[in-house]
Amino acid sequence: MMPNIICLKAVISGKVQGVGYRYSTRAKAQSLGLVGWVRNLPDGRVEAMAEGERTQVDKLIEWFKQGPPAAEVSKVDVDEESLGEFRAFEILR
Repeated sequence: MMPNIICLKAVISGKVQGVGYRYSTRAKAQSLGLVGWVRNLPDGRVEAMAEGERTQVDKLIEWFKQGPPAAEVSKVDVDEESLGEFRAFEILR
């Protein structure tokens, strides 16, 4: 049976820049076997695209709500996206 592969985009609001959010996201995503990317947005939010098995992506989305210790997450917006052609999980500049 094929695994249930999905791709989700999340936009995380709150105190999420300057607290190691992108680096922690990459480490968490890699530990879950996911591919995609994470980047800071000019308005202070963080945006991430994650692709992989649904159960693993769901775990990352749950982690987004907490983030690294110094983060203060106020909101996480999630949208389903079409599958990308990601090979790794990267931090975009």
